[in-house]
Amino acid sequence: MEEAYQPNLHGESTEVLGDLLQKIAEHKGCGTSGGSGKASCGTSAGPADMAPEVWEKVKNHPCYSEEAHHHYARMHVAVAPACNIQCNYCNRKYDCANESRPGVVSEKLTPEQAAKKVLAVASTIPQMTVLGIAGPGDPLANPVKTFKTFELISKTAPDIKLCLSTNGLALPDHVDTIASFNVDHVTITINMTDPEVGAKIYPWIFWKNKRVTGIEAAKILTDRQLQGLEMLTERGILCKVNSVMIPGVNDQHLVEVNRAVKSRGAFLHNIMPLISAPEHGTVFGLNGQRGPSAQELKALQDSCEGEMNMMRHCRQCRADAVGLLGEDRSAEFTTDKIMEMEVNYDLESRKAYQTKVEEERIAKVEAKNAELETLAGAASDIKILIAVATKGSGRVNEHFGHAKEFQVYELSTKGAKFVGHRRVDLYCQGGYGEEDALETVIRAINDCAAVFVAKIGGCPKDSLRAAGIDPVDQYAFEFIEQSAISYFKDYLAKVNSGEVQHVERGDADIRQGAFVPV
Repeated sequence: MEEAYQPNLHGESTEVLGDLLQKIAEHKGCGTSGGSGKASCGTSAGPADMAPEVWEKVKNHPCYSEEAHHHYARMHVAVAPACNIQCNYCNRKYDCANESRPGVVSEKLTPEQAAKKVLAVASTIPQMTVLGIAGPGDPLANPVKTFKTFELISKTAPDIKLCLSTNGLALPDHVDTIASFNVDHVTITINMTDPEVGAKIYPWIFWKNKRVTGIEAAKILTDRQLQGLEMLTERGILCKVNSVMIPGVNDQHLVEVNRAVKSRGAFLHNIMPLISAPEHGTVFGLNGQRGPSAQELKALQDSCEGEMNMMRHCRQCRADAVGLLGEDRSAEFTTDKIMEMEVNYDLESRKAYQTKVEEERIAKVEAKNAELETLAGAASDIKILIAVATKGSGRVNEHFGHAKEFQVYELSTKGAKFVGHRRVDLYCQGGYGEEDALETVIRAINDCAAVFVAKIGGCPKDSLRAAGIDPVDQYAFEFIEQSAISYFKDYLAKVNSGEVQHVERGDADIRQGAFVPV
């Protein structure tokens, strides 16, 4: 069985895909810059001077490349229920379909069920390139289940990248095993390097068969996290560090965390907003700890960006998420459904489909670069944010009323830079608009000067304009970045002519109780 699933390294589709990916590399959109040695993978398509082995790992990984996340999908399998630490922002929930956050799953799987699910999803969603284990507990607190799952997947689907996410407490004990399974991507959640800060986040850890609390627990945890990070990077494994921004607890300290993980070789830093709605039942939520506003989060990310790569497209996914970032198709692949499926894992068909994806990707980059040339020589300090309704593929292709999130770009004379996303409640409710939902949408994108949509009705148009947000449907189904640069060029012209007065926008909400498909 294993022999039948080995990749054909000499197949035509493999060669074509490789050629296309090399063309993307030549667009020089994602490489190291300045003296920091950091690779700027935030907004563009390929590396300027990234090492070939690194480019190979990130080129179609939706979490490690912002550009790739428009085109490629990932999935998580919930095979790791146990956890070895307690976080004040976490409440793991099983058999839960109405919350979208880490630690939540609808079903727990055995490694064998997970392997079947991966094959079913990869056969149905050929742009699915990454399999991650992220819980709902900690993968390395469940090492047998985690590594058995990796073993099965590596045998039956050798083209899929393997990832795991961990709190890092047990990480140093498993680095050699991680490397032996060719797990090229590991995410470590590091919220502090100061144990006094850590004691406010972690009530306890389970260490050497006993529960440890307070500053002692935090000291053990941070030492193990940083040791594990160093061990991974020494072996050439790409590491992403997740940090939860908790206002008044670690928000200022995360600048120090950023420096610490950069010095130990982390490839990417993902600073995420605290999810603390009371209904989630976390300690922070029940105690009234607030999350950051949109501009507070962006300011912290911006302050750390000069040090290393910043990830801004994270969706804080469920531990059983399936599909493109920003969508969840897990309901299509329940255990009952996948066990009845006859799965035909056709590796060459997957590669052929991904070749088509790369052709679209190249067209998008070329269109953006051509439009950017028209801004050459423009001198202005003006920056604006825009929100975009999109289903993926880097296009403005979603109806305003159907959007469950908006992607946010910062526009300047340097071009269009992806800076985040905003979850929202659905405005369109079966043929009519929900006015209460419209108010929450406006609050979620209140810092944006415009919202790009494929289509929008008259009523929400009027409400958006009244809020100072320009509803833009003239770029329907066009590439996002090309359209955004074109819009900004016209915006500058209107400002210069006096037709439009540029004003600084207010702050915006980060929605925590947004729509989740059931």
